[in-house]
Amino acid sequence: MDDSPKPFATRRMNINGVPINPTSREYPRDFIQTGVSAIDGLNTLVRGQKLPIFSGSGMPHNLLARQIVRQAKLVDAEGDATGEEFVIVFAAMGIKHDDAEFFRRGFEETGTLNNVVMFLNLADDPSIERLITTRCALTTAEYLAFHEDIHVLVILTDITNYAEALREIASAREEVPSRKGYPGYMYSDLASLYERTGRIRGSKGSITQIPILTMPNDDINHPIPDLTGYITEGQLVLSREMNGNGIYPPFNVPRSLSRLMKDGIGEGKTRADHSNLQSQLYAAYANVQSVRSLASVIGEEELSEIDRNYLEFGESFERSFLGQGIDEDRSIGETLDVGWQSLSHLPETELHRVNEEEINEYYAAAGL
Repeated sequence: MDDSPKPFATRRMNINGVPINPTSREYPRDFIQTGVSAIDGLNTLVRGQKLPIFSGSGMPHNLLARQIVRQAKLVDAEGDATGEEFVIVFAAMGIKHDDAEFFRRGFEETGTLNNVVMFLNLADDPSIERLITTRCALTTAEYLAFHEDIHVLVILTDITNYAEALREIASAREEVPSRKGYPGYMYSDLASLYERTGRIRGSKGSITQIPILTMPNDDINHPIPDLTGYITEGQLVLSREMNGNGIYPPFNVPRSLSRLMKDGIGEGKTRADHSNLQSQLYAAYANVQSVRSLASVIGEEELSEIDRNYLEFGESFERSFLGQGIDEDRSIGETLDVGWQSLSHLPETELHRVNEEEINEYYAAAGL
């Protein structure tokens, strides 16, 4: 396309990949720090995991994707870089020219581009190229991980554009449509992308994947997010309400989860109090939703003192823990400390998910 010489290749690989033998897979256990508290603290990303982000039209998922690319790193239990090679493979399908320039310029300005393999398929490019772009990116990741022993984080955006291209091509081939006009094999097609993620015994490298998709009409039961949720190990859901309240990143905490988080956190990986703190934050924030519903009926002035404490916690949790700057890179230690600071708005008698030693060490240090 640019009239340059053809790329020099030392190895030729099929872009459809080779299925990984399930018995040779190694269980994901190592923490990846994204610098985003809502991910690192509540829904931790583990090396070898596939963890999608469910967004909506007009939501700041591009900002979040850029921030993760710029900040993601491999760290040890002390928060220091492990020294292992780590590369980002970034693939964008069907994006506008200004979005492509946004990503390219953002990576260049911070020097991140030196550590990124970038694939761009623009909105005015042929639909068939959306299917090829994704597979080329994943093939590159497989080469780097399993032939060069590098740890690779793959970010794919937007899977919805990929699925729309799949439907368009299936329709042109006059294939029998299934739900909402998508081909009946869309589940296996998406699985052929997502399952190219993981770790293999005997290989030092790994592939971790963050697919990003915009839910049509914010419907999480739409075939694209629905099928994606079946294949992947959790999901990070963005909230339009939180976005309207000016909170970035606007995560919907109750609907987000990371199914492999429990094996990638704790002593020797992040911090010993991480698991209990995450459980306590979830429990307290669930109570906040109930108190807010009650306050909308009887008014805040009629609430008990404990209920008002929960409202204070909810405000601090959303503004200080979930909310952070688009260039703010928090270590896992800083994330957990901010979580304890939010819990300091609650009396000690309300902390049922953390143990006494953790309360004495971290709750007191948070200001009480």
